Amino acid sequence: MSQRNALAVMDKTELINALKMTPKDVVKLIITAFIILVVTKVQVVNDRLSALLIALPFTSLVAMVWMQAEKQGSQRIANHSEGTFWFVLPTLPMFLILPWMLRHGWGFWAALGVNCLLTIGFFWLTVVILRRFGLNLM
Repeated sequence: MSQRNALAVMDKTELINALKMTPKDVVKLIITAFIILVVTKVQVVNDRLSALLIALPFTSLVAMVWMQAEKQGSQRIANHSEGTFWFVLPTLPMFLILPWMLRHGWGFWAALGVNCLLTIGFFWLTVVILRRFGLNLM
């Protein structure tokens, strides 16, 4: 069943149950937030090391560990991993365009807003291009 079809058949009860916060969810939240906190603390001392840590796929790795712990199955983890690969690609230009804009006099919020819009456009373009090759991400 495709992801779109799965969402279409999900009823309110399933959605409410999926969104309930359990003690396991609290533990996952704390561990995941701790990783982000450590990286932001490292940034104060060394912005290059912080960039390296952020470039590592901690979020994806942690998500896949949680998926495995919840016994979601190899196919779902594989789909997640492959989707992550394709969705990372359209975000990469932002890491070149944003610094260029900031170094050329753009204000932070304006540059960030423009980059968010560009990234949305790159996401759309990625989905359209990959669909032509038989890979449906949405």
